[in-house]
Parts: sequence; C-alpha cells; structure tokens
Amino acid sequence: MHTSYDFENKVALVTGGSFGIGQATAVAFAKRGAHVIVADCLEDKEETTMKAIKSFGGNGIFIKCDVSQDKEVKSLMDQIITKYGQIDFAFNNAGIEGGSGTTQLCTEQNWDNTIGVNLKGVWLCMKYEIEQMLKQNGGAIVNCASIAGMVGFQGLPAYVASKHGVIGLTKTAALEFAKQKIRINAVCPGVIKTAMIDRFTGKNKEAEKQFENMEPVGRMGNPEEVANAVIFLCSNAASFITGDALAVDGGWIAQ
Repeated sequence: MHTSYDFENKVALVTGGSFGIGQATAVAFAKRGAHVIVADCLEDKEETTMKAIKSFGGNGIFIKCDVSQDKEVKSLMDQIITKYGQIDFAFNNAGIEGGSGTTQLCTEQNWDNTIGVNLKGVWLCMKYEIEQMLKQNGGAIVNCASIAGMVGFQGLPAYVASKHGVIGLTKTAALEFAKQKIRINAVCPGVIKTAMIDRFTGKNKEAEKQFENMEPVGRMGNPEEVANAVIFLCSNAASFITGDALAVDGGWIAQ
C-alpha cells in the first residue's frame, strides 16, 4: 500500500457517518488502519457502518452527536481525546438537504435548521478539532460542501447558502492555520447515489435518469468515489493542498 495512505494508529472523525458518503468514508479510513469515530445524530439500529468496519478487522466507535449544538460537539471531542488522546483527521460531513421551495417560500424554521446543521455544525466541529490539532502540532480537516456550494440550485436557498458558506469558512480557516501544519479543504460532491438523492427522486427511475443525464459522465457517482477524495486530501500525498474546494462531480461544474 502507498505509504501516503497508511493511517495506522491515526485517529479519524467522520460526522454524519451512519449513512451514505459518511459511511463510505468511515470504512475507507478504517481500511487504511485508522481508529474511526463515527458521529451522527441518527443511530443506525442495524449498525451498518460499525459492522462494515469490524468485518475486515478495523476498529471504531459510534458517538451520538447533534453537530448544531455546541455542548454536544464539545462532548464528542472530549470523548475522543479521553479515549485516543489525539485527532489526526476529521471529515465534517453531517448535513441535511432541508425543505425545497423558492427563496420567498423558504420558512424561517427550514432556514435555521439547514444553516444550523450544514454551516454552524461545520464551524463548531472545526472550532474544537482545530483547538486539539494546535496542541498536537497538526492535522487535516475536510469539510463536505457540494456543487451547490459552487453554483446555484433553484428551490434550495438554505441548502445552497449553507454549502457556499462551508467553502468560505474552509478557505478562511485554511489561511488562518496554514503555518500551524493544519490543512483544511472541502469536497464538493455532485449527484451521488445516496439516500439523500433517493429522497429527491423518490426512487423514480425517470427522475433518476434525469439526474444521470445532467452528469457529463452519464451516471451518478457512488459514495466510495467521494471517500477516495477525502482520503487523498487527508493523506501526505496532498501535503501542499489547503484551502481548496475539490469538485467530485463527474464534470458538472465544467459545463
């Protein structure tokens, strides 16, 4: 295995790790030897992520956490440091799509919930991750933005605003801590085959086909393809990359 991707005895946090992109990334970290903390406000009763990690001898723990709440994020970080003493990598992935509707129809509750999880949640996680990484002389953080952080999408004002915010926050934090050996980047997934997309399409084949046709490569991405980008950005292979928003989008933004 390429030494840049050897995460033996490293500690990786993945928020929103119970399903989809988060799950695939948690498994990818574990396969490369990292101790993985899967954090999510939703407990998967099937424990799919944990079972997948343990199936090949990987190790990890699940901690329930609502990333929009300061006390819960601080508690999450305290538990990680108590158990492992460090945090080397963080993938701040927890997010919701919120309700759909044009800007004037977006409710205050939908706005607050979506910004609370998608933007405030990323800021809170970084706040405590950076605090620890400064103590231990470095680390790598990847935030999950979206192609909706790079272009507009009608009918999703809160979601689009939150993801644009994540990119701005990523760039700012990357500049602030560039000299302290903390690299901070974002991934911007395109249309990825996850439960979130299933909620958009209702698993309707025609609706799915429309999404596939919007992608220049002619298909949706899979969660593992985003996970690969996160692993790369956390690895030594990306040692000169910080403050970047990497589109993992099958060419969508190039159109």
